[in-house]
Amino acid sequence: MLMKKKQNAVLFAVLSILFMAVMFAFSNQPYKEQDMRPELEKLIHLNAGSLPKVEFYYGGALVTSTLPYDFIEFWIRKACHVMEYMVLTLLVLFTLRMASVPTRYAVPAGFLASFIYANLDEWHQTFISGRTGHFIDVVTFDSFGILAGICLFVGIARARGTK
Repeated sequence: MLMKKKQNAVLFAVLSILFMAVMFAFSNQPYKEQDMRPELEKLIHLNAGSLPKVEFYYGGALVTSTLPYDFIEFWIRKACHVMEYMVLTLLVLFTLRMASVPTRYAVPAGFLASFIYANLDEWHQTFISGRTGHFIDVVTFDSFGILAGICLFVGIARARGTK
């Protein structure tokens, strides 16, 4: 049983590192390579009045529904932030639990590891053409994903009766 747990810990550690490598690779791509707007324009036909009027500033830039393809892309990207940090956090937490770290220590350690990685990822993006690194991404969407991962992990742990 102990050997199986150690093997699982190594497996989850490798998966965590691989997932971070994939996240790094996406963050390393210039914006032009990730621009979804041309594909959105092919899929759906919208104009400035197609969506309900919503405007706000995010990271110093205006996000407005009057530019519908930009607006939709913004929300797709932010949803991806939430999902990727939820998955990363789950992988880190499972790694720690398989390494016999009690949940009460694994949760703050998992939060911290994912939060630090989110900060490093945003900083890394400041060096990439057409990309911007915003701390606001870390404290909003990335942190929401981290917290969602923690909630899911704790829910699974409670359902299984583990400590």
